[in-house]
Amino acid sequence: MSSQVRAENVQQQTAPAKQKAAAPRIEVPAEQIKYANMLLYCSWTGIGILVVTFLLYMSGMMGSFIPPAEVSQYWGMSVHEYLEATGAPHGWEWLGMLGNSDYLNLIGIAFLALLTIAGYLTLLLPAYLRKKDIPYTTIVVLEIAVLTLAASGILKVGGH
Repeated sequence: MSSQVRAENVQQQTAPAKQKAAAPRIEVPAEQIKYANMLLYCSWTGIGILVVTFLLYMSGMMGSFIPPAEVSQYWGMSVHEYLEATGAPHGWEWLGMLGNSDYLNLIGIAFLALLTIAGYLTLLLPAYLRKKDIPYTTIVVLEIAVLTLAASGILKVGGH
């Protein structure tokens, strides 16, 4: 191998290292790092809740509204058909069914769904207000409003 070819190989191998060195350093605001960390740790907590409640449901340790052995009977049904066939509650009425292990599973899902709003309210919104950052404050407030409106069931779309 000629010295010119070796030099080109060395140059190609070191090219990514040079690109790394040339990459611009991005400053991430402290509140965004806190928000990302909150999402990371709380997401794993939510997944843990889902695993535990699923195991409670599948083990039969707690009573359930629909026993695991009967769930497959309802898989092919639409939401409307399922609600009629089982008499299951809809909308926010599931909160009254938390004594049943199949509804207890929804706690993990609700926890994960609330993370964004909780992070916005406790971390991002106060930080943006302190900085008087009107565009980001507006975006956060609008996102909180949209997510809250969607979760409320007021719009009555989908399976509600």
